[in-house]
Amino acid sequence: MHPLKKSARIAGAIYLSMVITGPFALIYVPNKLIMRSNAAATADNILAHETMFRLAILADLVGSVIFICLGIALYKLLSGVSKTWAGLMVAFVLVSAAVGFLNTLNNIAALTLFRGADFLTVFDKPQRDALGMLFVRLHSRGILINEMFWGLWLFPFGLLVFRSGFLPRFIGVWLMINCFGYVALSVTALFFPDYYEAAFKWAQPVLFGELAIMLWLLIKGAKVPTAPSTLQPATGGLAFR
Repeated sequence: MHPLKKSARIAGAIYLSMVITGPFALIYVPNKLIMRSNAAATADNILAHETMFRLAILADLVGSVIFICLGIALYKLLSGVSKTWAGLMVAFVLVSAAVGFLNTLNNIAALTLFRGADFLTVFDKPQRDALGMLFVRLHSRGILINEMFWGLWLFPFGLLVFRSGFLPRFIGVWLMINCFGYVALSVTALFFPDYYEAAFKWAQPVLFGELAIMLWLLIKGAKVPTAPSTLQPATGGLAFR
């Protein structure tokens, strides 16, 4: 297989692996366990399904690691187009991953409070449940903040795709629009939280840009140039880099 096509397929496979961890931690577990206006019920649900909650924490951490690997794989694929834009793309990925790692501490703190360790005996259960719920809500707010970086990295990524010549230009444009979709959602969550759900529904077509590039990389790979090109990635180094 041509190195360019191979690098594209590897990036697509890494992208696909995020589909496994992301929805589980961000959608399935919160919908199952968290009761937005009832701290006691949320505490009881999490303690009754503690393994599931711990798996969600693990999925958060693994998802951030995968995101870093994806950034490196895409850098290898696209750095020949522009090292400056590719470096900016990776920088935004690293910041987003760091925010994700730190945000996971909120769920760990919530679990500690719900379990009621010895040093927490100065608080009664309703107080611990309320404090735990606060950290659960902070984790949710942290995700909404991270949406800013989920968007920002897509602009240099989309620009690189657009300029590459071996990936579809229309997907590059879609990714850049996808960037502004996530940024708009993050701003909406901060200033107009009551309208976030409606804004998210309206933004769905825009947010499918990532799905489009993931499937293209995984299925089609990249268009192999007919003549030697400086856009071909180096074959040395780590397999995923």
